[in-house]
Amino acid sequence: MTTRPTLVCVHAHPDDEAFFTAGIMAHYAAEGYRVVLITCTNGRLGIDDQPLPGFMPGHHTALTIATRASELQASASLLGVERVVTLGYDDSGMTGWPQNDDPGAFMSSDTTAVAAIVAAILNDEGASVVVTYDEFGFYGHPDHIKTNEVTRAAIALSPSVERLYYPVVPTSVLHAFVPTAQSQSVYLPAWVIDAGDGTADGDITTTMATEKYVALKRASMAAHATQIDNRDVVNMDDELFTLLFGREYYVRAWSRDETSGDESDLFGGLA
Repeated sequence: MTTRPTLVCVHAHPDDEAFFTAGIMAHYAAEGYRVVLITCTNGRLGIDDQPLPGFMPGHHTALTIATRASELQASASLLGVERVVTLGYDDSGMTGWPQNDDPGAFMSSDTTAVAAIVAAILNDEGASVVVTYDEFGFYGHPDHIKTNEVTRAAIALSPSVERLYYPVVPTSVLHAFVPTAQSQSVYLPAWVIDAGDGTADGDITTTMATEKYVALKRASMAAHATQIDNRDVVNMDDELFTLLFGREYYVRAWSRDETSGDESDLFGGLA
């Protein structure tokens, strides 16, 4: 167990870390904190080399898994992540995909069993701050929702954890970004379109000033080059990219003790 304060981000798929928490990962790594990434699935249903999404016949599943694992390591290295753990469950796909019913699909895994694995990692690391998606999975993806369930159950088994946060996008930012992006014919992936109106600005508990890491965040996203449905977002002009990714916003979902001082620092107020 490290004596340094440790941030653990729990994500569903390879590339989620780049789009949802790259700013804080780079920030805290640069500040000397230990940053750990847990990725629950193997990303098997991502876009392959043909390029075909996972629900299409002839999809190169084994190659996709191997490629996405390599991309994940490259992204994590850019962000300063010191430990990457992939749990290896099968990507379940979007709601309604036939792969939802596969025996190894993450969405159907035993929450208690997976939580015990995640808790063992949290305890091994002595993690004090954990970040994952909200109960809606940010945009409704079943693997994201499962990740929330697993992480919350794991925290109940992890005495070192002090706080849990969810990454969100404020309503004001989303309402400014989406029409502007659409006016510029930027293709917006499901995780943007299906996020609805975002989170009410007044519900934001922590705003992280991650502007200095915008170029690094873009490089982290670009490391997942095979996932071409995100290509337009990655290649947006600097002004539009910074509007969406220049800052990161979080909602404090749980705290072991009364919390203060975390308005601009997830670790704010912790000893």
